[in-house]
Amino acid sequence: MTKGIIFNIQKFSIHDGPGIRTTVFLKGCPLRCQWCSNPESQNPDIQILYNHQTCLHCLHCISVCPQHAISYNNEHIHIDFQKCIGCLQCTQQCPSHSLTCEGEYQEVQEIVRICKQDLPFYEESNGGVTISGGEGMGQPQFVEALLQALKAEKIHVAIETTGYIQEDIFHQLAPQFDLLLFDVKHYDSHQHLFKTGVPNELIIQNLTWAIQQGIDVLPRIPVIPDFNCTLEDAEGFVKLFQKTGIKRVQLLPFHQFGEKKYEMLNQEYLYQNKKALHPEDLKDYQQIFINHNIDCFI
Repeated sequence: MTKGIIFNIQKFSIHDGPGIRTTVFLKGCPLRCQWCSNPESQNPDIQILYNHQTCLHCLHCISVCPQHAISYNNEHIHIDFQKCIGCLQCTQQCPSHSLTCEGEYQEVQEIVRICKQDLPFYEESNGGVTISGGEGMGQPQFVEALLQALKAEKIHVAIETTGYIQEDIFHQLAPQFDLLLFDVKHYDSHQHLFKTGVPNELIIQNLTWAIQQGIDVLPRIPVIPDFNCTLEDAEGFVKLFQKTGIKRVQLLPFHQFGEKKYEMLNQEYLYQNKKALHPEDLKDYQQIFINHNIDCFI
Protein backbone atom coordinates (compact mmCIF):
# COMPACT_ATOMS: atom_id res chain seq x y z
CA MET A 1 0.00 0.00 0.00
CA THR A 2 1.41 3.36 -1.02
CA LYS A 3 -1.08 5.49 0.91
CA GLY A 4 -1.55 5.81 4.69
CA ILE A 5 -3.29 8.12 7.12
CA ILE A 6 -1.06 10.50 9.05
CA PHE A 7 -1.77 13.52 11.25
CA ASN A 8 1.51 15.41 11.33
CA ILE A 9 4.99 15.65 9.86
CA GLN A 10 7.27 17.44 12.31
CA LYS A 11 10.63 18.70 11.12
CA PHE A 12 13.73 19.40 13.22
CA SER A 13 12.78 16.92 15.95
CA ILE A 14 15.56 16.35 18.47
CA HIS A 15 13.79 14.08 20.96
CA ASP A 16 12.72 11.23 18.66
CA GLY A 17 16.03 9.49 18.11
CA PRO A 18 19.62 10.54 17.34
CA GLY A 19 20.44 13.78 15.58
CA ILE A 20 18.04 16.09 13.79
CA ARG A 21 15.03 14.18 12.54
CA THR A 22 11.74 14.43 10.73
CA THR A 23 8.99 12.68 12.65
CA VAL A 24 6.04 11.25 10.73
CA PHE A 25 2.98 10.70 12.94
CA LEU A 26 0.57 7.96 11.87
CA LYS A 27 -3.00 7.70 13.14
CA GLY A 28 -4.28 4.66 14.99
CA CYS A 29 -3.19 3.13 18.30
CA PRO A 30 -4.27 -0.06 20.13
CA LEU A 31 -3.61 1.55 23.55
CA ARG A 32 -5.71 4.09 25.41
CA CYS A 33 -3.16 5.56 27.81
CA GLN A 34 -4.93 7.93 30.18
CA TRP A 35 -2.11 10.51 29.93
CA CYS A 36 -1.69 10.30 26.13
CA SER A 37 -0.26 13.54 24.75
CA ASN A 38 -1.54 12.77 21.24
CA PRO A 39 -5.17 11.71 21.78
CA GLU A 40 -5.86 12.55 18.14
CA SER A 41 -3.56 9.65 17.26
CA GLN A 42 -5.70 6.96 18.85
CA ASN A 43 -8.57 6.84 16.36
CA PRO A 44 -7.37 5.47 12.99
CA ASP A 45 -9.84 7.66 11.06
CA ILE A 46 -10.00 11.35 10.17
CA GLN A 47 -11.33 13.34 13.14
CA ILE A 48 -12.83 16.80 13.61
CA LEU A 49 -11.45 19.10 16.32
CA TYR A 50 -13.50 21.95 17.76
CA ASN A 51 -12.05 25.17 19.20
CA HIS A 52 -14.72 26.65 21.47
CA GLN A 53 -12.73 29.84 22.06
CA THR A 54 -12.85 30.95 18.42
CA CYS A 55 -16.34 29.63 17.58
CA LEU A 56 -18.86 32.24 16.34
CA HIS A 57 -21.80 29.99 17.32
CA CYS A 58 -23.30 30.60 13.90
CA LEU A 59 -24.31 26.91 13.65
CA HIS A 60 -23.53 26.82 9.95
CA CYS A 61 -21.71 23.52 10.49
CA ILE A 62 -24.93 21.88 11.65
CA SER A 63 -26.74 22.85 8.48
CA VAL A 64 -24.02 21.62 6.11
CA CYS A 65 -23.38 18.23 7.75
CA PRO A 66 -24.96 15.58 5.50
CA GLN A 67 -24.93 12.96 8.27
CA HIS A 68 -26.55 15.14 10.95
CA ALA A 69 -23.54 14.33 13.12
CA ILE A 70 -23.22 17.81 14.65
CA SER A 71 -25.30 19.20 17.49
CA TYR A 72 -25.19 22.27 19.73
CA ASN A 73 -25.55 22.06 23.50
CA ASN A 74 -24.40 24.24 26.41
CA GLU A 75 -22.85 26.71 23.96
CA HIS A 76 -20.62 24.00 22.52
CA ILE A 77 -20.55 22.17 19.22
CA HIS A 78 -20.67 18.38 19.66
CA ILE A 79 -19.70 15.89 16.98
CA ASP A 80 -21.00 12.32 16.95
CA PHE A 81 -18.04 10.38 15.59
CA GLN A 82 -20.25 7.33 15.13
CA LYS A 83 -22.11 9.24 12.43
CA CYS A 84 -19.26 11.38 11.05
CA ILE A 85 -17.93 10.08 7.72
CA GLY A 86 -15.05 12.54 7.44
CA CYS A 87 -16.40 14.46 4.45
CA LEU A 88 -14.93 17.66 5.99
CA GLN A 89 -17.71 19.93 4.74
CA CYS A 90 -17.97 21.42 8.24
CA THR A 91 -14.27 22.29 8.37
CA GLN A 92 -14.26 23.68 4.85
CA GLN A 93 -17.23 25.96 5.48
CA CYS A 94 -16.58 27.08 9.07
CA PRO A 95 -16.15 30.90 8.81
CA SER A 96 -13.91 31.13 11.89
CA HIS A 97 -11.93 27.95 11.20
CA SER A 98 -12.98 26.66 14.62
CA LEU A 99 -13.51 23.21 13.15
CA THR A 100 -10.34 21.58 11.87
CA CYS A 101 -9.45 18.04 10.91
CA GLU A 102 -6.79 15.68 12.18
CA GLY A 103 -5.63 13.05 9.73
CA GLU A 104 -5.13 12.89 6.00
CA TYR A 105 -4.19 10.23 3.50
CA GLN A 106 -0.78 10.71 1.95
CA GLU A 107 1.25 8.80 -0.59
CA VAL A 108 4.59 7.26 0.36
CA GLN A 109 6.46 9.26 -2.27
CA GLU A 110 5.00 12.57 -1.03
CA ILE A 111 6.19 11.83 2.52
CA VAL A 112 9.62 10.82 1.23
CA ARG A 113 9.79 14.05 -0.79
CA ILE A 114 9.12 16.09 2.35
CA CYS A 115 11.64 14.13 4.40
CA LYS A 116 14.36 14.48 1.75
CA GLN A 117 14.16 18.27 2.02
CA ASP A 118 16.25 17.99 5.20
CA LEU A 119 18.87 15.50 4.02
CA PRO A 120 21.76 17.89 4.79
CA PHE A 121 20.61 18.16 8.42
CA TYR A 122 20.40 14.37 8.74
CA GLU A 123 23.89 13.96 7.33
CA GLU A 124 25.49 16.61 9.54
CA SER A 125 23.84 15.40 12.76
CA ASN A 126 23.61 11.64 12.11
CA GLY A 127 19.84 12.08 12.15
CA GLY A 128 17.06 10.74 9.98
CA VAL A 129 13.36 9.97 10.01
CA THR A 130 11.28 8.62 12.89
CA ILE A 131 7.89 7.02 12.38
CA SER A 132 5.62 7.71 15.32
CA GLY A 133 1.96 7.75 16.21
CA GLY A 134 -0.22 6.39 17.40
CA GLU A 135 1.40 3.11 16.55
CA GLY A 136 3.26 3.06 13.24
CA MET A 137 3.10 -0.69 12.91
CA GLY A 138 -0.68 -0.42 13.06
CA GLN A 139 -0.56 0.37 9.32
CA PRO A 140 1.92 -2.42 8.48
CA GLN A 141 1.77 -2.49 4.68
CA PHE A 142 2.01 1.28 4.40
CA VAL A 143 4.78 1.64 6.96
CA GLU A 144 6.83 -1.09 5.27
CA ALA A 145 6.49 0.67 1.92
CA LEU A 146 7.48 3.98 3.52
CA LEU A 147 10.40 2.36 5.34
CA GLN A 148 11.75 0.76 2.18
CA ALA A 149 11.45 4.02 0.23
CA LEU A 150 13.33 5.94 2.92
CA LYS A 151 16.03 3.26 3.17
CA ALA A 152 16.46 3.43 -0.61
CA GLU A 153 17.47 7.06 -0.04
CA LYS A 154 20.00 5.89 2.59
CA ILE A 155 18.07 7.62 5.39
CA HIS A 156 18.34 6.33 8.97
CA VAL A 157 14.84 5.24 10.02
CA ALA A 158 13.62 4.75 13.59
CA ILE A 159 10.17 3.93 14.92
CA GLU A 160 8.45 4.79 18.18
CA THR A 161 6.44 1.73 19.10
CA THR A 162 4.15 0.56 21.88
CA GLY A 163 5.21 -3.01 21.16
CA TYR A 164 1.57 -4.10 21.27
CA ILE A 165 1.66 -5.64 17.79
CA GLN A 166 0.87 -9.10 16.49
CA GLU A 167 3.98 -11.26 16.56
CA ASP A 168 4.08 -11.95 12.84
CA ILE A 169 3.80 -8.24 11.99
CA PHE A 170 6.39 -7.25 14.60
CA HIS A 171 8.81 -9.96 13.44
CA GLN A 172 8.41 -8.79 9.84
CA LEU A 173 8.85 -5.07 10.45
CA ALA A 174 11.10 -4.62 13.50
CA PRO A 175 14.36 -5.96 11.95
CA GLN A 176 14.04 -3.52 9.04
CA PHE A 177 14.37 -0.43 11.24
CA ASP A 178 17.70 1.05 12.27
CA LEU A 179 16.35 1.78 15.76
CA LEU A 180 13.33 0.83 17.85
CA LEU A 181 12.28 3.46 20.40
CA PHE A 182 10.29 1.02 22.50
CA ASP A 183 7.90 2.30 25.18
CA VAL A 184 7.79 0.20 28.36
CA LYS A 185 5.00 1.63 30.46
CA HIS A 186 4.73 -0.82 33.35
CA TYR A 187 6.32 -4.03 34.57
CA ASP A 188 3.03 -5.26 36.08
CA SER A 189 0.42 -6.45 33.58
CA HIS A 190 -2.60 -5.62 35.77
CA GLN A 191 -1.45 -2.03 36.29
CA HIS A 192 -0.66 -1.77 32.59
CA LEU A 193 -4.19 -2.92 31.71
CA PHE A 194 -5.76 -0.51 34.20
CA LYS A 195 -4.17 2.63 32.75
CA THR A 196 -3.61 1.74 29.07
CA GLY A 197 -6.47 -0.62 28.27
CA VAL A 198 -4.23 -3.58 27.33
CA PRO A 199 -2.06 -6.04 29.29
CA ASN A 200 1.72 -6.07 28.81
CA GLU A 201 2.54 -9.73 28.02
CA LEU A 202 2.67 -9.25 24.25
CA ILE A 203 4.71 -6.06 24.69
CA ILE A 204 7.32 -7.76 26.86
CA GLN A 205 7.38 -10.73 24.51
CA ASN A 206 8.11 -8.53 21.49
CA LEU A 207 10.67 -6.50 23.42
CA THR A 208 12.52 -9.65 24.51
CA TRP A 209 12.46 -11.05 20.98
CA ALA A 210 13.87 -7.83 19.50
CA ILE A 211 16.76 -7.81 21.97
CA GLN A 212 17.51 -11.48 21.33
CA GLN A 213 17.63 -10.77 17.59
CA GLY A 214 20.28 -8.10 18.13
CA ILE A 215 18.05 -5.27 16.93
CA ASP A 216 19.04 -1.81 18.17
CA VAL A 217 16.40 -1.17 20.84
CA LEU A 218 16.13 1.80 23.19
CA PRO A 219 13.50 1.08 25.87
CA ARG A 220 11.83 4.25 27.14
CA ILE A 221 9.76 4.65 30.29
CA PRO A 222 7.18 7.45 30.34
CA VAL A 223 7.24 8.25 34.07
CA ILE A 224 3.62 8.98 35.01
CA PRO A 225 2.20 10.17 38.36
CA ASP A 226 0.02 7.64 40.19
CA PHE A 227 1.11 4.92 37.79
CA ASN A 228 4.81 4.10 37.68
CA CYS A 229 6.65 7.00 39.36
CA THR A 230 7.75 5.59 42.73
CA LEU A 231 11.18 4.23 43.63
CA GLU A 232 9.49 0.86 44.11
CA ASP A 233 8.34 1.09 40.51
CA ALA A 234 11.90 1.77 39.41
CA GLU A 235 12.97 -1.42 41.21
CA GLY A 236 10.18 -3.29 39.41
CA PHE A 237 11.47 -2.11 36.04
CA VAL A 238 15.00 -3.10 37.00
CA LYS A 239 13.88 -6.68 37.69
CA LEU A 240 12.11 -6.82 34.33
CA PHE A 241 15.13 -5.42 32.49
CA GLN A 242 17.50 -7.83 34.18
CA LYS A 243 15.38 -10.72 32.88
CA THR A 244 15.28 -9.35 29.34
CA GLY A 245 18.92 -8.26 29.16
CA ILE A 246 18.28 -4.53 28.84
CA LYS A 247 21.34 -2.43 29.66
CA ARG A 248 20.15 1.04 28.65
CA VAL A 249 16.91 2.97 29.20
CA GLN A 250 15.57 6.49 28.71
CA LEU A 251 13.15 8.20 31.11
CA LEU A 252 10.43 10.45 29.69
CA PRO A 253 9.02 12.83 32.34
CA PHE A 254 5.24 13.30 32.31
CA HIS A 255 4.13 16.57 30.68
CA GLN A 256 0.90 18.39 29.88
CA PHE A 257 1.58 19.38 26.27
CA GLY A 258 -1.50 17.57 24.95
CA GLU A 259 -4.05 18.81 27.48
CA LYS A 260 -5.82 21.25 25.14
CA LYS A 261 -6.41 18.54 22.55
CA TYR A 262 -8.82 16.64 24.81
CA GLU A 263 -11.13 19.63 25.01
CA MET A 264 -11.01 20.05 21.24
CA LEU A 265 -11.88 16.37 20.78
CA ASN A 266 -14.63 16.60 23.41
CA GLN A 267 -12.89 13.89 25.45
CA GLU A 268 -12.35 13.66 29.19
CA TYR A 269 -8.74 14.08 30.31
CA LEU A 270 -8.13 12.14 33.51
CA TYR A 271 -4.71 13.73 34.13
CA GLN A 272 -5.93 17.31 33.92
CA ASN A 273 -4.83 18.36 37.41
CA LYS A 274 -1.62 16.35 37.61
CA LYS A 275 1.64 18.21 38.01
CA ALA A 276 4.17 17.83 35.22
CA LEU A 277 7.48 16.16 36.04
CA HIS A 278 10.91 17.55 35.19
CA PRO A 279 14.31 15.88 34.86
CA GLU A 280 15.35 17.06 38.33
CA ASP A 281 12.31 15.28 39.79
CA LEU A 282 13.59 11.93 38.52
CA LYS A 283 17.16 11.93 39.84
CA ASP A 284 16.48 9.40 42.62
CA TYR A 285 14.40 7.31 40.23
CA GLN A 286 17.24 7.38 37.71
CA GLN A 287 19.78 6.39 40.35
CA ILE A 288 17.97 3.11 41.00
CA PHE A 289 18.81 1.96 37.46
CA ILE A 290 22.36 3.23 37.64
CA ASN A 291 22.87 1.33 40.92
CA HIS A 292 21.99 -1.85 39.04
CA ASN A 293 24.43 -1.14 36.19
CA ILE A 294 21.75 0.00 33.74
CA ASP A 295 22.67 3.09 31.74
CA CYS A 296 19.76 5.41 32.44
CA PHE A 297 19.36 8.90 30.99
CA ILE A 298 16.62 11.54 30.82
